[in-house]
Amino acid sequence: MTASKLVTLSDPRSAAAEAFRTLRTNLIFSGVERAVDTILVTSAAQSEDKSIALANLAVTFAQAGNKTIIVDADLRRPAQHDIWGVGNERGLTTMIIDAKAVSEPPLIATSVPDLLLLPSGPLPPIPADILSSQRLVEIIGVLKARAHYILFDSPPVLAASDAALLGAKVDGVVLAMRAGTTRRDHAARAREALERVHVRLLGAVLTNAPREDGGAYV
Repeated sequence: MTASKLVTLSDPRSAAAEAFRTLRTNLIFSGVERAVDTILVTSAAQSEDKSIALANLAVTFAQAGNKTIIVDADLRRPAQHDIWGVGNERGLTTMIIDAKAVSEPPLIATSVPDLLLLPSGPLPPIPADILSSQRLVEIIGVLKARAHYILFDSPPVLAASDAALLGAKVDGVVLAMRAGTTRRDHAARAREALERVHVRLLGAVLTNAPREDGGAYV
């Protein structure tokens, strides 16, 4: 999979691309009273297009002239390096274990101006230990100094504690749900799990929803 598969790049005038721009606008205005600069995109379960949704959303932030960083914090099944067609030798986990990498983040430029990617890096034996570390708070601070918006990809809420751990460290969470796939009880359980640790749920994005003309919509 490559960046050309992203609808915001391959078909920017489509209804799906416009839906992502609308989501971007809604997220920006949700921060009127309380800043929303760091956003986690997750899902209730696997196969709900969360990583593609995040990448498309990040593109719209960058296209609006905002310096944006994608952080692949899915330390179990990272996908952003595949989406963007880059290597994954260094990334978030590198910054956790190498103090020098904190001051010099291994960010990778994408094909989109103002959009950078921090891949996951080598996968750790226990991802939750990484996401609960104090070093991660420092890393988020370093990245915030380099961008207007930071979007984090994480494992599904019901698959591990990772999303809740990271969600507590960011300004808000967006839950991706796939039409015809995401079970209502799973979505409800995911919301309850996030609210239990006082995560700010900004809303949800529905992917693969049918349009009236039979096409795919976001």
